[in-house]
Amino acid sequence: MSFIETRGNDGVKPNEVEFSYAILNPMASFGGLYVPKELPNLGADFIADHIDKNYKELAFDILKAFKIDIDDSDINTALNLYDNFDDAQNPSPVVKIKDDLFVNEQYHGPTRAFKDMALQPFGSILSSVAKKMGENYLILAATSGDTGPAALNTFKNKDGIKVACLYPDGGTSDVQKLQMVTEDGSNLKVIGINGNFDDAQNALKRLLDSDTFKAELAKNNMKLSAANSVNFGRIIFQIVYHFQSYLELLRQNEITLGDEIYINVPSGNFGNVLGAYYARLMGLPVKKLLVSSNENNILTQWLTTGMYDIRGKKLILTKSPAMDILKSSNIERVIYDMFGAARTKELMESLNTNGYFEHTSEELAQLNDIFSATCSDDSFGLKTIKTFLDNGYLTDPHTASCIKAYDELRDDKDIKTVIYSTAEWTKFSSTVLNALNEDNIKHKDIDALEVSLKTMEQLYHNQLMIYLMQKLIMIQLLIKKILKRNSFCLDKLNSIFN
Repeated sequence: MSFIETRGNDGVKPNEVEFSYAILNPMASFGGLYVPKELPNLGADFIADHIDKNYKELAFDILKAFKIDIDDSDINTALNLYDNFDDAQNPSPVVKIKDDLFVNEQYHGPTRAFKDMALQPFGSILSSVAKKMGENYLILAATSGDTGPAALNTFKNKDGIKVACLYPDGGTSDVQKLQMVTEDGSNLKVIGINGNFDDAQNALKRLLDSDTFKAELAKNNMKLSAANSVNFGRIIFQIVYHFQSYLELLRQNEITLGDEIYINVPSGNFGNVLGAYYARLMGLPVKKLLVSSNENNILTQWLTTGMYDIRGKKLILTKSPAMDILKSSNIERVIYDMFGAARTKELMESLNTNGYFEHTSEELAQLNDIFSATCSDDSFGLKTIKTFLDNGYLTDPHTASCIKAYDELRDDKDIKTVIYSTAEWTKFSSTVLNALNEDNIKHKDIDALEVSLKTMEQLYHNQLMIYLMQKLIMIQLLIKKILKRNSFCLDKLNSIFN
């Protein structure tokens, strides 16, 4: 399958490229991105054929449907990295938390965040392609907290690969920062910048598009690529787990084949939602994609008004830092798919030059056929964490933001919803402790982890005792009903329970 460019071709780069070229050279003409020329059609038969297959088999078949120019042995080697997750057969389990609400837990990999789902196999494939070509690569990564640890982990000590990771100093959790700065790979460099994620990502894109920088690297026999979702090698693996969500609901007898579902994603750079968008185009029965944002509500503004406007807008540092983003790279791929290369180039150049762009009413209506969006603040997130913990489920602040969309954006309440839990709560223990204590005190993560674990140990102990007492009462009532006609036995039973 060929890959083409979102902003058209500049007459210098190839008009169409293979997958291996696109992942090694992720920036396309005019600063655009690579996208598949066409998408495979994976309908009901494909889904039915995979009900009894595991995650690696599903991923292999989806990658093969794209007809990527990667050897099967290299694909299998990459997918075998899921063996290092908590459950090799099901690396992103789907858990029921309400009758119509399910959580796809994407944090069961080595760095406890959803970026492992894509970056573990992607890193293996990119490394194998570079090695076969006999080339050395510098991999750039810009992170708001989770891409960095996952990229560093997957590329650590890979032959012919060096990694430079940019992160906003002070803009990640303590755990996320420690995951990066304590990595011991000899080929890794971690750089904290005075700025935010948008600054880091802008620097990454400028370097990827800089002929001067590439020429300097060439002097040292190095080429340049990226680990961020500007690279379609990331996106292709992010399609897989949306099919997995649907298959899990089928396996749990929560839906029947052909039923639609809602997919509800906490979003910053729009890569996770883009994977769901492609899955829907490929035949996954999705009613609508619900986009959840924090106080940096640029995506909500875009999808509700048609205006993407960052003029004078200052990034807000929130308790859900992975969504602290104002320039979401992957909206470009959606705009291209809906409106074509010329319109994409026009809108993206307006955003880069003027700080905004605006859709027509017809374009906005087309977006709203597929996407709905809302945003929430830290206060909502803390209350949601506490509410769900009181009911026996613990979530991180990004996942908590999805509950507002679940409450407000579903047109059909009978349709099941899958929300995506993008990080384990331990990466944001200070926020979880704020939720438990109903305060806003800033804690060091190590202190918050210790206190949170003790608090939850007591909470779950109490919940277990309440649960056992409830079951005991039910048993008592059942036995009383059975022995109702025997007053002697009933008297003895009452004496036992009392």
